[in-house]
Amino acid sequence: MTAAVVFHSVSKQYSARLGAPVLALDHVDFQIERGEFFGLLGPNGAGKTSLIQIMAGLSTPSSGHVEVLGERVDQNPSLTRRRLGVVPQELVFDPFFTVRETLEIQSGFFGLSNNGDWIDECLESLGLADKAQTNLRALSGGMKRRVLVAQALVHRPPVIVLDEPTAGVDIQLRESLWAFIGGLNKKGHTILLTTHYLEEAEALCGRVAFLKKGRLMAVKPTSELLAREGRLEAVFRRILSEDLEPEKA
Repeated sequence: MTAAVVFHSVSKQYSARLGAPVLALDHVDFQIERGEFFGLLGPNGAGKTSLIQIMAGLSTPSSGHVEVLGERVDQNPSLTRRRLGVVPQELVFDPFFTVRETLEIQSGFFGLSNNGDWIDECLESLGLADKAQTNLRALSGGMKRRVLVAQALVHRPPVIVLDEPTAGVDIQLRESLWAFIGGLNKKGHTILLTTHYLEEAEALCGRVAFLKKGRLMAVKPTSELLAREGRLEAVFRRILSEDLEPEKA
């Protein structure tokens, strides 16, 4: 069976006005299987967001390529974009529309004209039902993040990418989000999560990958790491503190 996502030796180098170019990703090579709940971990600046941007077709790799469900992102960006639902770190929203209008417009982008029932389910599951007619300008930061999640899910993508989805949000949102996303994963959706909350990765992710300075340091089953190290935090600290060579996946 074709993997959900395959990163084929992906590198990304950014030019610099002063000094040497910055190598954000250095031949990153691994794959995520269909139906996995997969964690992508690493400190700030490790290259996680750069990798997601390349995967989503928002950035071009300096070398290598990414496949989503067997299609190369650089060769068929329209199709691969439909297969992905990406929740970004940044709170990006249009202040002129209500929550429901935002989701209806997003549905229209994907050619979905009769999507009301699924929109209702997203609103209810993410605690947004009572905010459906509220303008996005009037929402709190946590509520705006819920809308970003709903936007990413509105076309029912088979692959869902969550880039720090619970950063700075309350416990209630975390619980409702993971209940909803966990249900989608059980139905066969593939989930890619980046998070600094390692307890989330321990509880949710079947496998995790660690990035450090753009290099893939390890790809391991979470259960194996917990049996060997006790906590993912111990693995994280070891990778950060030691000058390790990347492990084989």
